Amino acid sequence: MSKLKADVSIIYSGIFRQWDNQSDDLPRLLQATIHVPAIIDTEFGFITRIKKAKNQQLTYCIYHPDIPDDDGHIRPPFDGTVFIKENDWRFYLGDCIWAPISNKVGNWRMTLELNGKIIADKTFKVHLPD
Repeated sequence: MSKLKADVSIIYSGIFRQWDNQSDDLPRLLQATIHVPAIIDTEFGFITRIKKAKNQQLTYCIYHPDIPDDDGHIRPPFDGTVFIKENDWRFYLGDCIWAPISNKVGNWRMTLELNGKIIADKTFKVHLPD
C-alpha cells in the first residue's frame, strides 16, 4: 500500500449522458446540479479524480430512497469495490432513474471510501418533474 496520502476531488457532479459501463470512457456531464428530475433513463452521479492511491481498494455505495424490489422488500444500498488502476485515476459513480418513477423520489446519497474513510460524499435530490 502506498505511504502517500491520496488526493481526492469531485471534478464533476450532476446529470450525465447515458453511461456505457462496458466502455473505458466516462460519461459526459450535461448539467451540474444536485436536483435531478425523476425522468426514466436520467443518469446522475459524480466523477472523482483520485491521485496517489494506485492498487488500493475503493469501496462505493449508493443509498437510494426506500425503493422496493419485485417482492416488496426494501432494496439494500448498492455497493461494491474496485481497485484503483492508476496514480491519477478518474472514477464515475452514478445511477439512473427507471420505472416506476414514483418510488425513485427522494435523497440518493453516493459515497466512496478508501482505507475505511469516506473520501467523497454527494447527495442528490430526485424530484418529480415540473
